[in-house]
Amino acid sequence: MALKSKVVRQKEFRYRGYSIEELKKMTLEQIAELMPARERRKIKRGFVEQEEKLLRKLRKKGTARTHCRDMVILPEMVGKTIFVHNGKDFIRVEIKPEMIGHRLGEFALTRRFEKHSGPGVGATRSSKFVPLK
Repeated sequence: MALKSKVVRQKEFRYRGYSIEELKKMTLEQIAELMPARERRKIKRGFVEQEEKLLRKLRKKGTARTHCRDMVILPEMVGKTIFVHNGKDFIRVEIKPEMIGHRLGEFALTRRFEKHSGPGVGATRSSKFVPLK
């Protein structure tokens, strides 16, 4: 009895019905029409100088460091690496197709999760009490 191996094909990514190649061929105005309202308004108003500089760096080198956390992720950024500042240092963000339409700041968190351990050396007896379920 021969075993048949199933070939699992990964579903091709589409943004609002368009493939990545189709999105990259579109103009910025056409892409803006596909975006949610807040991102569409940002694109239509135009990018500030720092955001334009970021796009130029990405086109030239493919990687860049930025403080522009409110930059909308465009299809031309897919596959590039951007180091986004989180207030303390730069967090590496590799742009994937699923990130289109989001902001850079969503992927570089500014707050660190702090897990607290048990009570400290000088803790009182009442604060050391941990109820059992």
